Amino acid sequence: MRRGNRPTIGGMIWVGVWTFPLVDPLTNAPGPAAVAALVAFELLYVFTAALGFDSPGPSRRHHVLFGLVAALGAGLALAYGSHWIVLLLYVSVCGVAVYAGGERPVGAVWVLAGALAAQIGIGLAVDADWWQAGSVIVGTVLSSLLVAAVRQMMRLVRELQRTREALAEAAVAEERLRFSRDLHDLLGHTLSVIVVKAEVVRRIAERDPAAAAAQAADIEQIGRRALVEIREAVTGYRETGLTAELARAKGALTGAGIAAEVLRTADPLPDAADRLLAWVAREAVTNVIRHSGAGRCDISVTMADGVAMLRVSDDGDFAPDAPAPEPGNGLRGLGERLLGAGGTLETGPRPEGGFMLTARLPL
Repeated sequence: MRRGNRPTIGGMIWVGVWTFPLVDPLTNAPGPAAVAALVAFELLYVFTAALGFDSPGPSRRHHVLFGLVAALGAGLALAYGSHWIVLLLYVSVCGVAVYAGGERPVGAVWVLAGALAAQIGIGLAVDADWWQAGSVIVGTVLSSLLVAAVRQMMRLVRELQRTREALAEAAVAEERLRFSRDLHDLLGHTLSVIVVKAEVVRRIAERDPAAAAAQAADIEQIGRRALVEIREAVTGYRETGLTAELARAKGALTGAGIAAEVLRTADPLPDAADRLLAWVAREAVTNVIRHSGAGRCDISVTMADGVAMLRVSDDGDFAPDAPAPEPGNGLRGLGERLLGAGGTLETGPRPEGGFMLTARLPL
């Protein structure tokens, strides 16, 4: 169906089913002209009400069509008397269908009030049977309230659909961001280690072929392991633990000519915290190897008051009074992950020179 253009056949049939009370004015029609006018009113009502149900809000076209329905219904009720006052029930229902789709359906309230006032006024003018007119008035109120409730439910359903679509888009964006962080952390560390070991091979290849061959074998092993990790990352099953990551970090630092000291006093961590701190250790050690110019790096994992803390510090070129650098994509991503898990990430210079990274994660 094309919104705002025309209603569906099914929608018009559903609205038309509820027009059976119009049999009463039809059987009391004074002539063919009245019958034709009643048929025209019913067709116009069915089209306009179905169009209103199918549209999120009224447009100029809706205003014009409802104006025609209201004018024709009120004119016929005034012209043909008591049995025709029921047409104003359909005028009210049609107006509510058109105007009750917003958060504050003020227009629908005015339509209902106007229809009730017109029923009372026309009833007085044509000296209506008030027992019958009273039942029509009550039916007008109940029918209009029911249609208003249906329109509000339709509005809420549309909002729910939009919300679900927005949440789905946000989930896709979040997953893409997570995947990009994983690849950055994974490839940045691995490629840095490979570059460092390749430089070692180049320096010692002529004077110590055996050592160079050993470093080349390490490069091959790192490359193979990286392929496995990339496959696992792509399929979402990468489960690198902190213990394994600390062992790799010490080996990578030693291979880069940086003395490494790893101290772990924390108890085994929950899986989610263990993997998250493993990512932090990987990114921190990668930065030490690539940027610090350090001769020593200390890594510690401790726990106090239910908070796990990972600290990576080096004695590199960073001056004690230097301003903290702007974090790169890797550290920014780690900070966002830790924040999402209720933790914190702090980076900055050490008092004695060098750089220090501290991650705290409540368990």
